[in-house]
Amino acid sequence: MKAALQAYVDLINAGDADGVTALFAPDAVIEDPIGSEPRSGPAIAAWFADTVAYQTRITPVAPHRGSHADEALLIFDVEFTPPGGQRLRIRSADACRFDEEGRIISLRAFWGPDDIQPA
Repeated sequence: MKAALQAYVDLINAGDADGVTALFAPDAVIEDPIGSEPRSGPAIAAWFADTVAYQTRITPVAPHRGSHADEALLIFDVEFTPPGGQRLRIRSADACRFDEEGRIISLRAFWGPDDIQPA
């Protein structure tokens, strides 16, 4: 699980939307941030295409955390530039659940309005 989280960081930082999308199971769900409309299926690929287009960079701020079950946590800062906007930083923690094949089946991002600031 920790290796998959590191691959997630590395692939986003490399601008590899297809590689990131491949880390997810076909029936995966992303809720980023928690409380927003969940994304699944083709919406996940579109999400990561936008992630790459926004020149996203992820910087872990703590070691990846695993569990004795099927979940792990990535604690990080993410910087990106939305269309027509200024570069932003969000302090986030992504809780991921994995299937038996090591693919992400659920990603829930913990951040709110007070976690966003100019980069």
